[in-house]
Amino acid sequence: MEQNVSFASLTVVLGIAFVVPVALGCVPWLRIPAVVVEIVLGIVVGPQVLDWARVDAPVGILSVIGLAFLLFLCGLEVDLDRLRGRVLHLAVVAFGLSLVLALAVGAALDIAGLVRSPVLAAIILTATSLGLVLPTIREGGRATTEFGQLVFAGATLGNLVSALLLSLLFSRDSNDVGTRIVLLGGFAVTVAVLVMALNHRRASMPVSRLLVRLQDTSAQVRVRGAMFLLLLLVLAAQEFGLAAILGAFVAGAVLSVLDRDGVRTHPLFRVKLDAIGYGFVIPVFMVAAGLLFDLDALVDQPSVLLRVPLFLLALLIVRGVPALVFRPVLGTRRSVAAGLLLATSLPFIVAATEIGQSLDVITRGTAAAFVTAGLLSALLFPLVADALLRADARRTAQVAV
Repeated sequence: MEQNVSFASLTVVLGIAFVVPVALGCVPWLRIPAVVVEIVLGIVVGPQVLDWARVDAPVGILSVIGLAFLLFLCGLEVDLDRLRGRVLHLAVVAFGLSLVLALAVGAALDIAGLVRSPVLAAIILTATSLGLVLPTIREGGRATTEFGQLVFAGATLGNLVSALLLSLLFSRDSNDVGTRIVLLGGFAVTVAVLVMALNHRRASMPVSRLLVRLQDTSAQVRVRGAMFLLLLLVLAAQEFGLAAILGAFVAGAVLSVLDRDGVRTHPLFRVKLDAIGYGFVIPVFMVAAGLLFDLDALVDQPSVLLRVPLFLLALLIVRGVPALVFRPVLGTRRSVAAGLLLATSLPFIVAATEIGQSLDVITRGTAAAFVTAGLLSALLFPLVADALLRADARRTAQVAV
């Protein structure tokens, strides 16, 4: 039976997704992250301005998939070989300080009457948008330096711990925290068993040859397997009463652990995953975040608008200040750049504030202020960090000469 489903809104959303990178490509000197423009244009075409598009069924479903895929790709960036030794030690120390500062800042915001839940505010402030900072890390070969490794390790810890805490403390499930911890243990065991089983199968020569033979045919078997793994662990997280975003991130991390010989046997696999994510569903999530953005809640009350710079400052304090731990290794300028990158956050803020609103622990105005602060962090912090790194590179080159 044919259903009355309109694709008008999805057409507008995908039109924005196509136009934004093309427009930014025409002005390469304008170093603005595409996701910022996508969300802003989502606000413009949304119900509160032009009313050209809304989050209907097609946009809503693809938006949820886009969020899951974004976290999946972030998890896929996890490289356990980097998370060891001095890099891991410094990243853990810095993130431990971030947690302490997050709780203190969350409590201060609660005392000032700016948030309902200091714990949720603290969790929101601890995440880093790895997808937004990766271009800066990778530029000029920085990914292989101690700077890149420290930022990557700090961002990975932030994403993982934030997802865990959000799952444990703000799940839509009615179980208490103790029960959720037990369920988290069950989820961890399930993941461990799955990794061992898949690793055993992957080591089988007949299976490996079969995957290589089918990977670039119309079967696209590796892509299908990755999609199945993503949804399997999202479903498992939900069944254990945890947030779906945790399952998505873990799915990417699991695939990263299993997929160690990609360059040699299937170099196009991750390119295909990027094409699905960044080429299709992730832009839908970003534009949909703009469509859902509560502009009225932000501008109707001056007190709400004044929270934006406070929340932006809170991001800098919670994630930026602890990066000074890196100073003996990186120097002052690069440590400040690392702090700015670690303070860059947006997709997790959008997801966490949506969950908070559904549980009535955050107001519409506060959610809008947090998202706006995230937009500003994505727009400003990577630009300033890149400028600092370029200046440091020039100074180093001059000293060498």
